[in-house]
Amino acid sequence: MKKTISHSLGVALYAVRVLGDYPECPQDNMLFMAGLLHDIGKVYIPTAILNKKDKLTEEEFRIIRMHPLMGAEMLNEMNYIYDIVEAVLHHHERWDGKGYPFGLKGQEIPLYSRILSVADAFDAMISDRPYKKAIPRNLALAELKANAGTQFDPYIIESFVGKVQPELSLSTDVCSYKEEVNWAQTTR
Repeated sequence: MKKTISHSLGVALYAVRVLGDYPECPQDNMLFMAGLLHDIGKVYIPTAILNKKDKLTEEEFRIIRMHPLMGAEMLNEMNYIYDIVEAVLHHHERWDGKGYPFGLKGQEIPLYSRILSVADAFDAMISDRPYKKAIPRNLALAELKANAGTQFDPYIIESFVGKVQPELSLSTDVCSYKEEVNWAQTTR
């Protein structure tokens, strides 16, 4: 539970940092709230599936893929603002249309959802999970860039990298280097 809360906060904070590049969406408090709530549907997912260290079965993956829909339904029943419900519902859609739950692509995906998707992936990559170790921030940024135009909106990736990469200052680079060395040693 603590990791879910920490992840949701990380997603919310990363998402809001990107929003400044999109003046047509000035509601940073709404995006922040959507970031906090993006995985709320996971409350319906059995803990054994969420914490599983091995590869998920097809059925388990099908259950996991339901969390955006279940979260949006929950928020809709609680009369949350439409933009937040929509952001939660579509945060696993992909730029190339291969995401879920509806296979939306490109501009069909709401802007808040496209931003959350990037923030969610970045925070997931730099965090330990039951099934994987965290990777260094610079490698996570490289992974985001490699998936621009397929998984992610390329303009949001450009904005996100432009905001986060400068923060990899000398002191952070040293920490990143240590993380990279530790990561490389644990993956051998």
